[in-house]
Amino acid sequence: MPDTATATSPPDAPVRRRPALSPSRASDFKQCPLLYRFRAVDRLPEVPTRAQLRGTLVHAVLERLFALPAAERVAPRAKELLEPTWAELSETSPEWTELFAESEPGQVDDSQQAGSSGRNGTPEVTAWLASAEKLLDSYFELEDPRRLEPEACELHVEIELGSGVRLRGYIDRVDVAPTGEIRVVDYKTGAAPREIGEAKAMFQMKFYAVVLWRLRGVVPRQLKLMYLTDGQSLAYTPDEAELVRFERTLEAIWQAILRAGKSGDFRPNKSKLCSWCDHQAHCPEFGGTPPDYPGWPEPDPGDETALDRAD
Repeated sequence: MPDTATATSPPDAPVRRRPALSPSRASDFKQCPLLYRFRAVDRLPEVPTRAQLRGTLVHAVLERLFALPAAERVAPRAKELLEPTWAELSETSPEWTELFAESEPGQVDDSQQAGSSGRNGTPEVTAWLASAEKLLDSYFELEDPRRLEPEACELHVEIELGSGVRLRGYIDRVDVAPTGEIRVVDYKTGAAPREIGEAKAMFQMKFYAVVLWRLRGVVPRQLKLMYLTDGQSLAYTPDEAELVRFERTLEAIWQAILRAGKSGDFRPNKSKLCSWCDHQAHCPEFGGTPPDYPGWPEPDPGDETALDRAD
């Protein structure tokens, strides 16, 4: 895990750490600087959706699947992992189960069957787990995990570039061929996106490609996105010149974040994406008022700090 440090603060004061740049936070700032502030500086709470929890669950199951011997990596075995994995996740974050206390409008899946019941006797959980099974079925249609031996799953990567920008993230899977070629794989539990969504997903993959390139000195041979809702995949081959340009883009984003951080001027950028934002009550575009700006924490020179995992 990254080193941590804080600016001078009173005893028992909450630990505040200078943000590092992750794919999600970089995308947040590009989309709306105020959204970045709410998430990375103010750390306002957000309530996850059932779809987001399902994505977390499926990622965890696939990670555990690859920890099994190759011969056991079959669809029935993956489905057996669903309930115990959900039980463990919900114990770690018990507030997640509150999402199933009452039916959410528009959240009933086609897979829900009348009269069925899952853990705790709730048909909502049964329907939700059934929808996760469908995603696993889709995964097995895209590849056979028995033929793969990933170098790492849920790999934490972090590096500070020469410009001082600290990059950090978690990669779903890294495959390394016997010849040394690297493939970066990311599972998406939604459907294959349209042009804007695809660009956002590829931004994330190029971010990981830059980090691995700088850590290992090898440009990844392939960036692969696997969309499990509709069983599609997207593969892309970057080159070094492209990663150099993208690295400069990340540096420019970071410099813009630093300027906003020091001035406190994180401006809202109203768009169609605001419909999915949890923070409209604090946003001036919707008649809200942001919390008092806590200031941009500056650690002592030489100290290296980062945000908690954001992806």
